[in-house]
Amino acid sequence: MELTGAIIILILIVLGVGISFFLYFIPIGLWISAFFSGVSVSLFTLIGMRLRKVNPHAVIRPLISATKAGLDLEVDKLEAHYLAGGNVQQVVNALISADKADIDLSFQRATAIDLAGRDVLEAVKVSVNPKVIETPKVAAVAKDGIQIIAQARVTVRANIERLVGGAGEETILARVGEGIVSTIGSSQTHTMVLENPDNISKTVLSKGLDSGTAFEILSIDIADVDVGKNIGAQLQIDQAEADKQIAQAKAEERRAMAVALEQEMRARVQEMRAKLVEAEAQIPQAIAEAFRQGNIGVRDYYDLRNVQADTRMRESLARGGEESGEEET
Repeated sequence: MELTGAIIILILIVLGVGISFFLYFIPIGLWISAFFSGVSVSLFTLIGMRLRKVNPHAVIRPLISATKAGLDLEVDKLEAHYLAGGNVQQVVNALISADKADIDLSFQRATAIDLAGRDVLEAVKVSVNPKVIETPKVAAVAKDGIQIIAQARVTVRANIERLVGGAGEETILARVGEGIVSTIGSSQTHTMVLENPDNISKTVLSKGLDSGTAFEILSIDIADVDVGKNIGAQLQIDQAEADKQIAQAKAEERRAMAVALEQEMRARVQEMRAKLVEAEAQIPQAIAEAFRQGNIGVRDYYDLRNVQADTRMRESLARGGEESGEEET
């Protein structure tokens, strides 16, 4: 009795596994849903999808949605897009939205946009309902040296024709920022920018900044304008400080050269004094040698001594006069 019960349980398990395996390869429930939705797809097609490792639900359910929305799509093309790594449901939703909004969007372009890595459904939404992107604060300097900080809001609409290969929002923001800097920089005074901030948006908008991008710029509005630093005055202060440091460096260089020259002159004077002392030390020897050779007599020697005494007296009187003059001063 127990053996019979175990066999029955085993048979039920085998039947359950077999039925699950059968329903996995032959999704009858999905086929029935497609049939009553007006989608003509055979069981063999669903089995072939399983064999090609394609999830039938990821292809058939979007096809049902498209058929209900009045779109005529082929199951083979949807399967091919799935195998290429695309998002079939996203593409179908985008096609339905574009059809309802009367936007010309073909299946081939939608799949190309999806495979390019862009959100095709979001692109359709932005094409219908333009969005606003805000630039970061852009700082520029007018010709009078005053810094102006501006921030803009850019209203853009997706350009379906240029979504593949077109630049994104980052390029739009960069170009708008460059246009703001150029416009402020060409203004004569910062007051002109503050009085007419709309001139910035008009000038920037006229430059055709959306060329080569995936968007069409509808408007550029200056959201905020602030006065920044006085860059011109700061530059003059920095230049004056730099000139001051250069002048100080040159003065220090001249002082160092003067000190070096003074030290050199002192060294030369010391050298000359040393030579003079050496020469004076040789005078007695020269006089003695002249006596021995008979070149001078006693009278000549005394005349020389008198001359030396007279010279010392004159030097003493001169030094005394200089010292008295200093005291009077």
